[in-house]
Amino acid sequence: MKKGEVALLTIAPEYAFGSSESKQELAVVPPNSTVYYEVELVSFVKEKESWDLNTQEKIEAAGKKKEEGNVLFKAGKYVRASKRYEKAVKYIDYDTSFSEEEKKQSKVLKVACNLNDAACKLKLKDYKQAEKLCTKVLELESANVKALYRRAQAYINLADLDLAELDIKKALELDPDNREVKLEYKALKEKIKEHNKKEAKFYGNMFAKMNKMDSGDSSKSAAKEPEPMSIDSKA
Repeated sequence: MKKGEVALLTIAPEYAFGSSESKQELAVVPPNSTVYYEVELVSFVKEKESWDLNTQEKIEAAGKKKEEGNVLFKAGKYVRASKRYEKAVKYIDYDTSFSEEEKKQSKVLKVACNLNDAACKLKLKDYKQAEKLCTKVLELESANVKALYRRAQAYINLADLDLAELDIKKALELDPDNREVKLEYKALKEKIKEHNKKEAKFYGNMFAKMNKMDSGDSSKSAAKEPEPMSIDSKA
């Protein structure tokens, strides 16, 4: 919308007041109602682009986006929350011009935003992206238990059970009393056990078929008698 523009917004019941009656200031909205709002854009403040900000402003902008992302995550709006975390990281991605203190602040924000974004991706079942985000965190903090735990969750859903086990074991070495990691490891061991059973059954059936084929070929060879040699009477 442009400044001064008027728009009619149509909001379906599931995004408005749902199946319950709602008493508003100007009207009572019946259950399962489609709601219409006439909206005029009176004014707006355009955010500065990253390159227009000085280093401290970039850190402040990143912090603000992170907080917005946290509010959206708690509300279960994972797609929008993920976008806020990504925006926050963009503000501080290139920190070569930052002072040492600003670099420390930037690192803390990068770790928090990428971890939270990974949590969003897990909720959205985007496991490959969740794994990449956790790896970014571990490049900054190799002993980050949350990153190891969330990357293990991503690996499990990607069926990379060996890699998941490595991360879980490392997380437990760092934090042996972490209840969530312990529970995940217990579930992982069950998955590995089930996977090994399926693999053993698959190879067992394959070898049984191969043995059956081999024994069948041997029986055919044994049953086939050699043909008598012909004699040339003219010799």
